[in-house]
Amino acid sequence: MPPATLSAMGFDTPFGELNVLATTADATVRAAGFSPLREVVAQLPRELVHADMTDAPVASIAEAVESWLADGGDAITTVPVALMGSPFFVEVWEHLRTVPAGEVVSYQELAQMAGRPRAMRAAGTACARNAVGLFVPCHRVIASGGRLGSYGFGGPGIKAALLAHEGVRVTDAPITEGSRVALVGSDG
Repeated sequence: MPPATLSAMGFDTPFGELNVLATTADATVRAAGFSPLREVVAQLPRELVHADMTDAPVASIAEAVESWLADGGDAITTVPVALMGSPFFVEVWEHLRTVPAGEVVSYQELAQMAGRPRAMRAAGTACARNAVGLFVPCHRVIASGGRLGSYGFGGPGIKAALLAHEGVRVTDAPITEGSRVALVGSDG
């Protein structure tokens, strides 16, 4: 098998630069996030850390990101992603990709979707270990009671902005780690 080549793509967004690393041969996102490229590279599986890199974009991924930026829809969840984790984490991530833009689920609801209704904390851990941020939209997961919760790809402020972009109204309460933010519905 020939060595993998990664496309390193950077997208200017209202939420900061989105860095995406994808294998060019299969147009699959391997790591992504609103973090500096070196931090996104650190999320790669060990066998890809030293892969050759190009800055030539993968057209299907670039089109999906641009579509999502234009309309806040679900184009990002149609992009192939490599899900590396335990069987439960992979199941959580797969179910999370079915949550439509403009909607949110609680960690408990996400655990139920994955068949383990009492595994809320494990569902939260799966979100925290998501290496393909945005494409597995963990920003669509909130704590019970409407608390925004944390967001490993830039903090709760970016999470609130991503939700607002997708049509979820978030109160204008100060957004700090652990603050209570009421999600009051969809604009769509």
